[in-house]
Amino acid sequence: MPSSDPFSPPAQPAGVPPAMIPQRIRTRSFASFRTIFALILREMSTRYGQSPGGYVWAILEPLGGVLMLAFGFSLLIHHPALGTSFMLFYATGFLPFSLYQSILNAVSRALSFSKPLLMYPAVTWMDALIARAVLNTLTGVMVAYLLLTGIFFFSDTKSVLDFGPILLAISMASLFGISVGSFNCFLIGVFPAWELIWSILSRPLFLMSGILFIYEDLPRLLQDILWYNPLLHVVGEMRRGFYPMYSADYVSAPYVILLSLLLLAFSFVMLQRYHRDILNEN
Repeated sequence: MPSSDPFSPPAQPAGVPPAMIPQRIRTRSFASFRTIFALILREMSTRYGQSPGGYVWAILEPLGGVLMLAFGFSLLIHHPALGTSFMLFYATGFLPFSLYQSILNAVSRALSFSKPLLMYPAVTWMDALIARAVLNTLTGVMVAYLLLTGIFFFSDTKSVLDFGPILLAISMASLFGISVGSFNCFLIGVFPAWELIWSILSRPLFLMSGILFIYEDLPRLLQDILWYNPLLHVVGEMRRGFYPMYSADYVSAPYVILLSLLLLAFSFVMLQRYHRDILNEN
């Protein structure tokens, strides 16, 4: 006769040795990890398997783009706002912005990219988002490491690194990219025209995020407006890790983290509720 106590443990299945039950639980606990790893490998082979150089080209392509832009701007702006190397000044602003943007774009298209696999019960929408976020975060960090190493090797920047602010800036850029990407993933699924609207609305971000200037050089009115741009805080925190004399007192990491977590929580709730409708309609 079954127990009436609601808090009593479930009865052991008949004919199942006790030693097999913990092993089964342990096996299932790694299912999501294996699924995410398989999705990462699939994306690497799909996106980079057909191109010469494979994944190496995925690193060299944005690296070359950053170098060309930095060189072009250095011809126009000879004296950076911080330090003596415009290449380093530009890289410390553009790299966290590029990391945010690449994660955002990848996560925004996670459902459409992995739609065939999401029909299987073992693959969830969360697995698809995490896989794309992890792969693009690692790629962006590798690009930043190679570019900054090259700048330090070939030029005398006289910079003293503080890895605390650098790691915090990378974490904030990644978290904000994942949160905005998840939000866009939901909106694009229920309102496909949002992808075009977002591409138009987000274009001024390059000029509004402190890549070519520092916050302190702006007029007070612009400071009050642009302070609410989380990417301005990310860039300021990144530069604080490369320029010991730069205090960046305006930077508020709690603001960026709290805003990202609230947006991420809302996006996950909406995706959990509507992801099946999105997959069936697209």
